[in-house]
Amino acid sequence: MVVIGGGQAGLATGFYLRRSGLNPGEDFVILDAAAQPGGAWAQMWPTLRTFSPTQYSSLPGWMMPPWTGDGGYPLAAHVVDYLTHYEKRYELDVRRSVSVGSVSRGDDKHLVVHTSDGDWLAEQVVSATGTWSRPFVPTYPGSFAGRQLHTADYRRPSDFIDQRVLIVGGGNSAAQILAEISLVAETTWVTLRPPRFLPDDVDGRVLFELATRRHRARQLGEPDTGGVAGLGDIVMVDSVREARDRDVLHAREPFARLVDHGVQWHDGAESSFDTIIWCTGFRPQLSHLSTLGLRGPDGLIPTDGSRAIKEPRLQLIGYGDWTGPASATLIGAGRTARDLVANL
Repeated sequence: MVVIGGGQAGLATGFYLRRSGLNPGEDFVILDAAAQPGGAWAQMWPTLRTFSPTQYSSLPGWMMPPWTGDGGYPLAAHVVDYLTHYEKRYELDVRRSVSVGSVSRGDDKHLVVHTSDGDWLAEQVVSATGTWSRPFVPTYPGSFAGRQLHTADYRRPSDFIDQRVLIVGGGNSAAQILAEISLVAETTWVTLRPPRFLPDDVDGRVLFELATRRHRARQLGEPDTGGVAGLGDIVMVDSVREARDRDVLHAREPFARLVDHGVQWHDGAESSFDTIIWCTGFRPQLSHLSTLGLRGPDGLIPTDGSRAIKEPRLQLIGYGDWTGPASATLIGAGRTARDLVANL
């Protein structure tokens, strides 16, 4: 078996494969394109926080060590350290700096994983490449001469001191980045719809349980509960609550077009900016699976649970609710990996 991706979803899958009696490096291998552990967390900005305390942000088998720095929501570096020690603890034998170019069909029994380090024959392939390497930026008419970057490129607020910064996007990343940059710069926030803030006492624990209930309801043919969407979009971590207290969490409607010095609004007025930060999400990184011809009209691969319907030798994990309830989160990846391995 070949697991593609050594981030949280790949490691959780490796844990359950090992617990089922398979030997890392012999019965299964985890391939990761990155040179260092930590998955996407190693590429995120340093002040990014998880949405849950450590006890609710752990992979199976070993609890994330407590974060004692402040309010209990660990920084990205703490997660990277945890994932680094996790793969060593369970001797998961992650092969690093190995990029996967494509997966093709071999004989009736095997898929062929074509990599920068040669080809692998596998009776089962688990794709766990996530979304971070495929940032999405919407298309607008016009062009902007200033600096543009995506969430994936953001590092620190000090890069924007005394600038005029437009932040586009209505999710958690946008809110956390806005909270930081608004301390040092003039910020404007644009969202497709008015931002919806979760109650202060709701964090990732509650969100995961809601996503799980919705998934179960769908499986049983019961009415859609609405899941997380019924509560809101943005978790009120400390920095966002502090920004609320400073009265800077105000969003305005989307603009009509880009102009050389900024944007033009739908009423014809224009605003000037030095930088635009697109906090507009990511898309699943599935290019290595394109040769299998599995994508549906929505660009996703139809699955039954985590298994690809048109190619049962392929399983997917960590891309969102369509591959398991909250499977793109630390706690969700673990529970999805458990079910994935149980159904091999």
